[in-house]
Amino acid sequence: MAIEDHQDIVKRITWDTEARTQAFAEALAGKLRAATAGGNAIIQLHGDLGAGKTTFARHLLKALGVLGRVKSPTYAVVEPYTVAGTTAGSALAIWHFDFFRFNDPDEWEEAGFRDIFASPGLKLVEWPEKAGSHLPPADLDIHIEMLPSETRAVTCTARTNAGAALLP
Repeated sequence: MAIEDHQDIVKRITWDTEARTQAFAEALAGKLRAATAGGNAIIQLHGDLGAGKTTFARHLLKALGVLGRVKSPTYAVVEPYTVAGTTAGSALAIWHFDFFRFNDPDEWEEAGFRDIFASPGLKLVEWPEKAGSHLPPADLDIHIEMLPSETRAVTCTARTNAGAALLP
């Protein structure tokens, strides 16, 4: 995977209700479906426990067309999905990862995730820091900080051209 030379683009927003979180997820899903790369992206979700990473991920996956219950991958580490409807005309493979339970970054390599990250599709990653340097660079980093008022301060950082195309 080649790393492109790209100046980071940062956008700060707030989610003061779950409806705003959902609206952001739906807007991002629309951009993923319309992307010239056909939804191929690595999106990393950062934040403390309870910040709303999984809630956001569920809204995004539903907006992309995942049917049925969207399970948290906390225990399974990864939940795979396939949905139709990208502009490229093909199905979109999605992998939702949660590395919270990793005790050592080498667990990423031992689990055989290198092949998944090298394949086409969306990789949505919670707790990416637990995978250390094994994880490929993100196209889009989303940092969610819970404020005392239950509002979320969200910082989106596009690290690639693909990530910049996803910014709202």
